[in-house]
Amino acid sequence: MRISAGVGAAAFVTGCQSTTGIQSGQSAGKSFHLALLSDTHIPADQKNGNRGFNPYENLKQIVPQVTEVEPEGVILCGDAARLEGLEGDYRELRGLLEPVAAKAPVYIGLGNHDDRTNFGKVFTLPAGAKAGIKNKHVVVIDHESLRIVMLDSLLYVNEVAGLLGKEQRAWLKEFLATKSDKPVVLFVHHTLGDEDGDLLDADRFFEILAPFPQVKAIFFGHSHVWSITQRGNLQLVNLPAVGYNFRDQDPVGWVDAKFDARGVDLTLRAIGGNKADDRKITRLDWLNA
Repeated sequence: MRISAGVGAAAFVTGCQSTTGIQSGQSAGKSFHLALLSDTHIPADQKNGNRGFNPYENLKQIVPQVTEVEPEGVILCGDAARLEGLEGDYRELRGLLEPVAAKAPVYIGLGNHDDRTNFGKVFTLPAGAKAGIKNKHVVVIDHESLRIVMLDSLLYVNEVAGLLGKEQRAWLKEFLATKSDKPVVLFVHHTLGDEDGDLLDADRFFEILAPFPQVKAIFFGHSHVWSITQRGNLQLVNLPAVGYNFRDQDPVGWVDAKFDARGVDLTLRAIGGNKADDRKITRLDWLNA
C-alpha cells in the first residue's frame, strides 16, 4: 500500500505538516465532500471492546458506508488506537481503512490514546514531510472553497488532557495571518472546555483565533458526544465516536460532511447507541460570511 501526502490510490496522510493535500482545481465544482470519523479506538485484539461495543466491528461496518458515498477524503480526528497506541492497534486500523484509502486520502490526527512512535511505524511519513513543529504534526488541506487545518493536541499517551503548546500556537497565529483568502476550518482532538481533561490551552487557542474572521468552525472529538454549539462567531462541532459512547443518549457512528464556501451540510450516520437522528442533516452557515 502506498503511503502518500497527496491524492491517489491507497493514500494515507499521517499527521505530518503538509500543504500538498487536495489542491484547488482537483475537485469538481466548489463543494468538498469529506467523511468525518473520530475516536475509532481500534485495538490489536479484534475482540476487545467497551460498554458492549466492539470498536473493530464498528469501523468494519462503517468503512463500506464511507466508500459508498464516495468522499473526496476522510478525516480521523484522533484516538485512532484503543488506549496506549500500540503498534498492533495501528496495524489493525490500517487494514480496516484499506478499502477507503484505495479511493481517497485518509487524514489521521492524533489524540491522547495515540502514540507517535508506534503510529509512525505503521503509517510511514512521506519523504520530506517531517517539517515544522517539533513533536507536533499538522496537516493543511487546501481546497478551492475552504482551507482545513488539522492540529495536534496529543500531550501524554493514555492520559486525558491535551495541549497545543507554545510552538504550535505561534505557528497557527502566523499561518492565519497570511491565509485570509477563504474560510478556514480547524480540527483538533480535544474538547475545548476548562476541565482538567480538556485542551489545557483552549483559552489561548480562542485568543489566537479571535482576530481572524476567516476561521469559521472547529471540529473535535474526545468526549464521544455528537453536538453542535457556538462560541461567538465560531461553530463548534463535537464529532461522535466510532468505537463506543460513554452515555446511552449519545450516538456511535460518523458524519458525512459536504463543505462549500458558505458552510457545511452534516449528516449523522449512527450505527449504534442513540440512533434517533441517524441520517439527519444539519446545515451550518458560516457566520460573518
